[in-house]
Amino acid sequence: MLKNNLKIAWRSLKKNKLVSAINILGLSLGIATCLVISLYVVEEFSYDTFYKKGDQIYRVNLEAKIANEHLEEASVMAPLAATLKEEVPGVQDATRAVKVRSETKIMLGDQVIRKGTTAIVDPNFFQIFTLPFVKGDANSSLDKPNTVVLTEDQAKAIFGEDDPINKVIRLEDIGLYADKYQDFAGDYTVTGVIKNIPTNSHFYFDLLISMLGNPDAKKQKWISGSYVTYLLLDPGVDPARIEENLPAISKKYMEGQLKEGLGMDFDEFFEKGNYIYLKLQALGDIHLDSKHNGSGNFEAGGDMQTVLIYCAIAVFMLLIACINFMNLSTAGASQRVKEIGVRKVMGSDKQHLIYQFLSESFLAICFAMVLGILMTSIALPYFNEFSDKSLSVLSLLQPEFLISLGILIFIVTMLAGGYPAFFLSGFKPIDSLKKKISKSNRSAFRSGLVVFQFAVSVALIISTLVVSQQMNFIQNKDIGYDREQLIVLRDAGLIGEHLGVFTDKLKADPRILSVTNSAYIPSGPTDNNVQNLVLKDDPSHTVRMMQYGIDEEYIPTLGMELIAGRNFSMQMGSEKNNIILNETAVKELGIEGDPIGTVFELITDLKGGREEVHVIGVVKDFVSKSLREPIKPLMMVYNPYYSLILKVEKSEIQPLLSDMETTWNGFNTGEAFHYAFLDELYNETYIKEAKMGSFLTVLSLMTIFVACLGLFGLVTFTAEQRIKEIGIRKVLGSTVNQIVGMLAKDFIKLVVISLIIAFPAGYFFMDLWLENFAYHIDIAWWIYALAAGITLLIAFGTICIRSVKAALMNPVDSLKSE
Repeated sequence: MLKNNLKIAWRSLKKNKLVSAINILGLSLGIATCLVISLYVVEEFSYDTFYKKGDQIYRVNLEAKIANEHLEEASVMAPLAATLKEEVPGVQDATRAVKVRSETKIMLGDQVIRKGTTAIVDPNFFQIFTLPFVKGDANSSLDKPNTVVLTEDQAKAIFGEDDPINKVIRLEDIGLYADKYQDFAGDYTVTGVIKNIPTNSHFYFDLLISMLGNPDAKKQKWISGSYVTYLLLDPGVDPARIEENLPAISKKYMEGQLKEGLGMDFDEFFEKGNYIYLKLQALGDIHLDSKHNGSGNFEAGGDMQTVLIYCAIAVFMLLIACINFMNLSTAGASQRVKEIGVRKVMGSDKQHLIYQFLSESFLAICFAMVLGILMTSIALPYFNEFSDKSLSVLSLLQPEFLISLGILIFIVTMLAGGYPAFFLSGFKPIDSLKKKISKSNRSAFRSGLVVFQFAVSVALIISTLVVSQQMNFIQNKDIGYDREQLIVLRDAGLIGEHLGVFTDKLKADPRILSVTNSAYIPSGPTDNNVQNLVLKDDPSHTVRMMQYGIDEEYIPTLGMELIAGRNFSMQMGSEKNNIILNETAVKELGIEGDPIGTVFELITDLKGGREEVHVIGVVKDFVSKSLREPIKPLMMVYNPYYSLILKVEKSEIQPLLSDMETTWNGFNTGEAFHYAFLDELYNETYIKEAKMGSFLTVLSLMTIFVACLGLFGLVTFTAEQRIKEIGIRKVLGSTVNQIVGMLAKDFIKLVVISLIIAFPAGYFFMDLWLENFAYHIDIAWWIYALAAGITLLIAFGTICIRSVKAALMNPVDSLKSE
């Protein structure tokens, strides 16, 4: 019986090629979208799930407010790990890790073999993070200073097939900031090799060296720290119980240093509106937590909001495709009513007919599934490039995915095929033989489905336009500095002792208008400190602000505007105790009148050390990080550093870059020449938003296409229902335009209803999205007008395609059975 049903189903698909092709195409698009997003979502939720004790591992995060600055850090104080292990019941073990600020040079003798990312970790790191060892012992590999564990790929790249254990390599550029900048360059003994860390880990390192060689890790500093700290809790321990102990630990150990450094005890600190809280975060939540993905985190991290948006899009896209399938299936009913009547006269009962029509739906859905998987394999390379992932269609062959695909086929068959099956099998034989399709409240249901489809489509169009306008706003907003014709040499310091000569040669080139030497690069990763500035005449008034080291060429090279005072100048003598503030800093400090010459005290350490500084200038506010956050108080000090920024002639950029590389290579340092354009770094800051805009554009096109297929189906169904009415109207003299208008009127009403639903929904969600930006557009009225115009135009075109065909039919054909 099954074989016969499938054979009949195949004949039905072949007989109605156009409707079948549209049905399968629309459904396959929905399935492909759902599969691609499912692969992405499963990957996002799989982070850090491969550790044996992963459900017992928690990271300690810091949330604080100090002098009106809110901090959310993934790094904490050095002594916290050992203290929690010793004093808090339920903490089985604790370990720390610190990521080295730049790539480490790996050398054999005097030769640079390669570079790698490095972390300094406690000796017990591998006892908590159970990464499999290929060689060496997880329990003792880092028990001594100057020992290193390599990943398998790194070991093979350095030593080939030789055994690396007990071999010595030289590591350089292992830099950390503690009390001051420290470089732990030196000879390291290889004591272990681990399997490559999976890509779905919130950290990835090529080299892990022992913390025992880091003297800062042993200091009892409780006010600051850069140590990412993980706790291994006893099985079954509630993390909330551990958190209950953290305020008392904080007060016990921080209070003395807080008093010494800021001149206030712990209670007074809180009374002034400040706070410091330590929070636990489950290992599995780290990747998708966007709150702590800044300082101290080992990866850029994912975003739960984005994942949820993608999940919603996948569900809506699949629903729209199923709705389209249902509408097209019921729209084709009039072509099969006689067949249904004959089958019922010949003895087929309702159950048999339902089974037959479900078989047809099942066959079409299987074809759509195969085509959807093919579309997925074609789309994945583009999606991987878009999302920086390495997803594979082969993942669909995993048992859990195969089961999910089977469930998906069943659900889609029930959703998309169930309603048409019950609808078609319910025709009465006499009506079927006369091709009479009764009007019922089912038409209201189908109309509701079309409204839903178009509401989702319009909301996506609105979202696409809003994202596009915000990105346009980002590109054109005055951010307080120039970003055109600026070349950044972030790693200029790698040239070592030759940096001065290299800089002089650049300055001598007439194509280079100016050169500045600074660690701070707008719109990119920066090396900067956060300092507390105290008004000398009012020691209780403290403002926490960013500090950037610059030279005298920084402000003019970037085209910043000095609105008061002067720039740094070597002609004025030492600038050591002089500072330049931005406008926000002046406001936060409460300076009334002319700020030039105001004297402050800079807190230089946590033991009460202070240094007197004088304001010599005020620079106009500029966007120092991104438009997602408000401009913060900033002070500039004279402290040239290793990065270079060059202002160049626009017409000479490519020849200049070639000449610069030749000059660089002439120093024979073995370091590759790298550069970036400042405007590209600025754009990279908003790459997530740009990608979302592109993704929404594609989805908008897909949903409006599939929604139009559904509308086409409903127009077809309605035209078939009213075929006799159309014939009579033509006999009585109605024109084609009048009949098209009659059919289009009701459907345009549906589209208008969808607009009424989509407008507030689109506004609500995009207003929430815009809250991610401190500076953003207002959603303008014309965005809704444009979305409405696009939708109405496409919908009317779709309606006309089918209604014109109905209006051109010969009345004799539609009235011959009467």
